[in-house]
Amino acid sequence: MEHAIAAYRQPVKRLFIQTFGCQMNEYDSLRVRRMLGTMGYETTPRLDRATVIFLNTCSVRDKAEQKVYSFLGRLRALKAQRPQLKIIVAGCMAQQLGTALLSRFPHLDLVLGTRAIGALPELLEGVQADHRRLAHLPDTDQEGWQQLFQGADQWISGVSAPLTIMQGCNNFCTYCIVPHVRGRERSRPSAEIVREIQLLTAAGAKEVVLLGQNVNSYGQGLDESIDFPGLLRLIERTTDIRRVRFTTSHPKDLTADLMRCLAELKTLCRHIHLPFQAGSDRILKKMNRHYTVADYLDKVDRLRRACPEIALTADVMVGFPGEREDDFEGTLQLIDTVRFDNLFSFRYSDRPFARAVQFPDKVDEALKAERLVRLQALQASITLAKNQEEIGRLREILVEGESRAAEGQLSGRTSHNRIVNLVGPRQIIGRLETVKIVAAYMHSLKGERIRNSEALS
Repeated sequence: MEHAIAAYRQPVKRLFIQTFGCQMNEYDSLRVRRMLGTMGYETTPRLDRATVIFLNTCSVRDKAEQKVYSFLGRLRALKAQRPQLKIIVAGCMAQQLGTALLSRFPHLDLVLGTRAIGALPELLEGVQADHRRLAHLPDTDQEGWQQLFQGADQWISGVSAPLTIMQGCNNFCTYCIVPHVRGRERSRPSAEIVREIQLLTAAGAKEVVLLGQNVNSYGQGLDESIDFPGLLRLIERTTDIRRVRFTTSHPKDLTADLMRCLAELKTLCRHIHLPFQAGSDRILKKMNRHYTVADYLDKVDRLRRACPEIALTADVMVGFPGEREDDFEGTLQLIDTVRFDNLFSFRYSDRPFARAVQFPDKVDEALKAERLVRLQALQASITLAKNQEEIGRLREILVEGESRAAEGQLSGRTSHNRIVNLVGPRQIIGRLETVKIVAAYMHSLKGERIRNSEALS
């Protein structure tokens, strides 16, 4: 009886996580969920029930930072009502601003740099015990990877799982702050990656998404002789995962061997994200991208010859300092030539520490906006046309869950990374299903089940 009363009196630990930015942040948030889960924290979707609020931030673009500032501002009243609440900011914005965040937001308790995630449990306990505020920005990794292998079956969310295979970047593109906030390239040992995939598979994952700022550089600096194509072959040979995706690839490092992997490996999805950023050699040189338009087009041509069914997406920006109309027209020409399946497009914005901050001839914001509209209109017509080409085809999809766009339907994804909505029982979530594409829209396809497919169990 006394034991039951003592258990009842244990303080409730509830964790609210808000993630901004890229898939690598999603993965780090998953690590936090697992680490604090081993300390007795349960996750909650409600801010007003949380005892710890964890914000994983992005500073790649100004828009992402403004979202974080707005969110932190809204937490001020909540902290005043509940002084014991602990608020933590991590990620690239935390690394960039450090103690300045503590000064700007007095209700903030802990700032964690990008290399400090593994130290979170100890730091949180210290902040709670000492009632102090702290910014922890170590120069070396405090990974805490071992927590990833504890109770993986309790923390997996969905049938597709992100998995970071490397951190940092050595490319120093002039618009980008990733090398400054994430550090230089560091790869995880292949055995550790394989072990995590095996655990994720046992916990119910059917697909993994391998993450890195430039996955094509995987393996450099490791005490083993392995590169990214070698890792992909190792995963197919030694794990039972049904699908593998990866992002992101740098065009200059796209090799013939990786092209062969995309054509030959059964588990590897037929999709690659290959950012080109601009269609002007003059602008690409100013960006420090290390390739020309001709180089990029040659890689695309070789890739499509090696794997004709490959789907190609990319990042592109408008309004880089000094971008003239003829530079922008070159970007439109590249898009029209390649005919990407989809694009992620955005306006250039100055970022602290990036060299381009010092570049003259900044492009007017109104002109940036006008160019972005023109670019997106061109790509929208291409994407819709490509989606319409899918009508009548049979595609195998991994059913991921309930559709966000079509109430009462399920949603899955093709190997080519196209979203397909379909009618079916919830029992097929987590299965590979063959569907016939019967309708196409801007952002998705509609499919009809052809047959019941093998359960992925």
